[in-house]
Amino acid sequence: MIASSVFYIPTVAAHGEKAQAAFLRMRTIHWYDMVWSKDTIAVNETYTISGKFRVFEDWPEAVEKPHVSFLNAGQPGPVTARLTSYVNGMFVPRSIGLELGGDYEFEMTMQGRRPGTWHVHTLLNVQGGGPLIGPGKYITITGDMADFESKITDLTGNTVNLETMATGTVIGWHLFWYVLGIAWIWWWARRPMFLPRYMRIEAGEANDLVTAQDKKLTIGVLVGVLLIILFGFKSAEDKFPVTIPLQAGLLGTIDSLPVDYNSMVSANVLKANYRVPGRTISMTVEITNHTDQVISIGEFNTGGIRFMNANVRVDETDYPEELLAPEGLEVSQQDIAPGETVVVDISATDAAWEVQRMADVIYDPDSRFAGLIFFVDPEGNEIPIPIGGPLVPTFV
Repeated sequence: MIASSVFYIPTVAAHGEKAQAAFLRMRTIHWYDMVWSKDTIAVNETYTISGKFRVFEDWPEAVEKPHVSFLNAGQPGPVTARLTSYVNGMFVPRSIGLELGGDYEFEMTMQGRRPGTWHVHTLLNVQGGGPLIGPGKYITITGDMADFESKITDLTGNTVNLETMATGTVIGWHLFWYVLGIAWIWWWARRPMFLPRYMRIEAGEANDLVTAQDKKLTIGVLVGVLLIILFGFKSAEDKFPVTIPLQAGLLGTIDSLPVDYNSMVSANVLKANYRVPGRTISMTVEITNHTDQVISIGEFNTGGIRFMNANVRVDETDYPEELLAPEGLEVSQQDIAPGETVVVDISATDAAWEVQRMADVIYDPDSRFAGLIFFVDPEGNEIPIPIGGPLVPTFV
């Protein structure tokens, strides 16, 4: 039984998102307009993940604000290499600051490395808040990992393959220090260690446990290690005379997209319930259309799950099936005239509430939900408006 638990490694189908608390997925980062350029690539081929995200205004108190954030991809190990990442058109290889309530556009370019079918997510690491996981999609990588190359041209004009650069040197130094460490442990462990040494200490012979030979060896090892480190540093300096330290500073706070969606539509949740047997969230929302066009309620997005009003909006982006409810949204009034204020009953129904563990929010000490309602004008332009508030569960 023990051996089987140690050596049996089952295939992992997905990771991450279901394990994350529902309130984190609802009240931190809302990912939308997601596009994966490909779902099958070969080793060394690239694909892009692009879209937008809204930093939710009602950010939970238990999570540090996203003043130091890092855009990345969540995946089961380095199955792809992230070549570039941009936020609002700015290259962001390091951490950035984000504004609460801001909308941001992003794009990441990924290069296939390890063959297989992998679940790859968008991911935003927040200092003090941990990783905030976005929607994930299965990406199939074909070919042979031995063919993978990650070539770059450095600042001195030399082209190197990061995948194999100095591999022999790294392995050699590791082996050297492993051997030295094992030899050091053996020197002290070769003699009786526990009860005999304890008895000699009790007998007042502690000073005799370390012999003159031990002291000479210790001094020799200390001096030798320092000389080896100095030699390694000097040889590296001679081989690579031009170096710069790893860049780890904060790039600063990036301004959000200039569009002020909240001035176009107002949405205020009057009440909200989650019906457990029906896997349905029902909201009563007061909506005011401040634009000069008729707008329609097309979608409710929360935690990466998209509930669509099929009469208004149909997904054409090959969004992950497990996160899409193509007919999951029902509204008591679909269209809202310019300047009109209406109270609309909205229901979002799908098994994804339970499958994706989003319904767990009703068991939180602060049972609050959040998401984006997408209003659509006659030209197809979308207006994402955040909503949220207390969520009362019903069990009948």
